[in-house]
Amino acid sequence: MSGLPPETDAAASDASTWRRADIDLDAVAANVRRLREIAGTEHLIAVVKANGYGHGAVECARAALAGGADWLGVADVGEALGLRSAGIEAPILAWLHDSQADFGAAVADGISIGVSSLRQLNAVADAARSAGLTASVQLKLDTGLSRNGVPRGDWTAVFEAAHAAELAGEVRVDGIFSHVSNASVADDEAAARVFDEGMRLAWAAGLAPTLVHLAATAAALWAPTTRYNTVRVGIGIYGLSPLADRTSSAIGLTPAMTLRTRVAGVRRVPAGTGVSYGYTYRTERETTLALIPLGYADGVPRQASNKGTVVINGGIFRVCGRIAMDQFVVDVGDHQVEVGDDVVLFGNSAAGVPAADDWAHAADTINYEIVTRIGHRVVRHYRGGPWS
Repeated sequence: MSGLPPETDAAASDASTWRRADIDLDAVAANVRRLREIAGTEHLIAVVKANGYGHGAVECARAALAGGADWLGVADVGEALGLRSAGIEAPILAWLHDSQADFGAAVADGISIGVSSLRQLNAVADAARSAGLTASVQLKLDTGLSRNGVPRGDWTAVFEAAHAAELAGEVRVDGIFSHVSNASVADDEAAARVFDEGMRLAWAAGLAPTLVHLAATAAALWAPTTRYNTVRVGIGIYGLSPLADRTSSAIGLTPAMTLRTRVAGVRRVPAGTGVSYGYTYRTERETTLALIPLGYADGVPRQASNKGTVVINGGIFRVCGRIAMDQFVVDVGDHQVEVGDDVVLFGNSAAGVPAADDWAHAADTINYEIVTRIGHRVVRHYRGGPWS
């Protein structure tokens, strides 16, 4: 059992499958449709930052747009320009900037620039004025997360400056947004009340943004009062749940990534054999060890040593010993395993393989980190849709 349809398994002899992440773009499109159905908002921003949470930014952006997203979101301008250079013309928001950022290229390519301070607003206005263009901006408010975003005490000054820049034709305020903590529904609703205060001040200053957004995937699912007319969804479009008490399948989402490789070595060893660095695992009896050629350089978390599981030939086997930079070992007992056999680390649990959540639990982290950290040595293979 490989956890993927037969047509994908047919490619298992390709050399490029040695370290492989199969990405189901049909699942990405379907997940966007499902999230639009749940949120019911006028707009949906599909977040494809960090190389699409490890899935591939360009490919997943196209799939998300096909699924009904009308905006894309990224962390920084460089990521946005990368989408533009790939021919993606949809509206894009970028919200995290270096202190010395030059916004000229973003303004020229029609990137909507998230603004978290009066200094940033002035820098964008200067870039627009120099180019003879009007820049799209979205004002980010700090409503309690204490990260980026305009501090509450600066709201009025920033709103008034933004309105003046609009009157001068330098900027157009297309959105106002913030982020919640996901600590609890009560905390998120409290943030929404602070955000409402900010919106009242923005309207009083003469601003009329098209997009108003506070909720990312978690809040879009569990806190309806945070949805406004736009949700900004990230982890959900890749089919993973941000909620501790609700699985992907319970929400109606399908995990898009399956991480796989092939067995690189097999050996029969006696009882008492130490395995990997530090001998944190010793065999209890005569057994067979299988070498898996993925390691923490590829994003497999070392913290999951002696805990993470894989599927080989229908059997589920636990990592034995420490995960190394390029490889780890599993104890397969007397199970029939040969060099070249398909190995699945995680994918869609409905297919009988471990989920990214299982590796997250083993590493004491979150599913976001498991997929996002998958490294460049792992080749992404795409299937589904005319956008692949």
